[in-house]
Amino acid sequence: MAFPEDVLTEDEHVVLHLHPHWKALIRPIAVLVLAIAAVVVGVLLLPESGGGSIALAVIGAIALVAVVWLGLWPFLVWRTTHYLFTNERVLLQQGVFSRDRRDLPLARVNDHSMNQRFVERLLGCGTLTIESAGERGQSVLADVPDVGKVQTTLYELVEAQHDKHSLGDGEMRDMLADMQDGKPLRDTTT
Repeated sequence: MAFPEDVLTEDEHVVLHLHPHWKALIRPIAVLVLAIAAVVVGVLLLPESGGGSIALAVIGAIALVAVVWLGLWPFLVWRTTHYLFTNERVLLQQGVFSRDRRDLPLARVNDHSMNQRFVERLLGCGTLTIESAGERGQSVLADVPDVGKVQTTLYELVEAQHDKHSLGDGEMRDMLADMQDGKPLRDTTT
């Protein structure tokens, strides 16, 4: 399920599009392998008559429920969770049946930090916390792959956004000189 490009503005482009780290898929794959193994062992070891076929049906039903509940569902959650970094904002989207999306404009990002536990360092992932101006405050992105590079990219995007919307030293001097000369202020936003 790709992220819909129609949510982007005209001048906006995607810098990073991530899903949570692949470690989220370890448990679903293990459940699938164990369920298949249980059914195969049941077929090979249980007698074909009477109680054996009933036990095999029970094992198959439990395996199917386990695969759907502990295997397929976490995979769908992983697949439908998007961390999208653009030149204007950070979009966080998740949800299999319903959808929850949060937009964090880069101009409102006050702070960002990353955290990696020992195992996360070994696997190359971590948690990125983005603090923004607004009523919701912090957004926590769990299991971000290559979190160090993602944090650096976020820093660069925030700085570029800040530089884009602030006056440089030369522009400020020109405006002050114009004010002293009594000239009307120029529009420097273009």
